[in-house]
Amino acid sequence: MAVISPEQRTEWTALTDRLTAEYQGYDVTIEVLAPDTGANSLVERLPFDTVTYDHRDDVVVLTVGGNSQRYPVALRHLVHHPQEFVADLIPEGAALKITDSTGTTTLVSLLRPPDGAGPAGS
Repeated sequence: MAVISPEQRTEWTALTDRLTAEYQGYDVTIEVLAPDTGANSLVERLPFDTVTYDHRDDVVVLTVGGNSQRYPVALRHLVHHPQEFVADLIPEGAALKITDSTGTTTLVSLLRPPDGAGPAGS
């Protein structure tokens, strides 16, 4: 498990690039845990496309779908002013925990699709 603090933001870009390259096409589930509203499920088992960190705007952008006829529309979830980025990479996929400056936490699960399809080269 890797915990990357705000002081290590330059590593966030390398990590998000790696996650995009290795897990594109995996099934993604996104859940948001907000201090004021509780748990909210945003996405369940849709195809993962990308995750990026934009250091200029200080935002993590998760993109789901938008890459096939079955899922022609891309959904983007933004995490503004992230304070903590935790990644746990396992053979079956990956888990991310991104906490923003308000204490809201976004949980992301990336799992190999049941049909065995996954990133290129696997």
